[in-house]
Amino acid sequence: MPVIQVKVKPNARVSSLERAEDGTYLAQVKAPPVDGKANAELIALVARQFGCARSAVHIKVGGAGRTKLVTVPDLD
Repeated sequence: MPVIQVKVKPNARVSSLERAEDGTYLAQVKAPPVDGKANAELIALVARQFGCARSAVHIKVGGAGRTKLVTVPDLD
């Protein structure tokens, strides 16, 4: 499974996921970083972007930080 690096900005006006020039991703999520709400929204956002199920996306490292390593399934 590929791993992507995502920098998360919670409490945004609009949810979005954009790829930066260096290959990392910037995710802006509406949810606050409370009780895992921002992480849940991030997983849904990544799943929608890559066209896979939410259950296939996992936060590997950084569950409590803003920079996370997220695993996504191979989409060949």
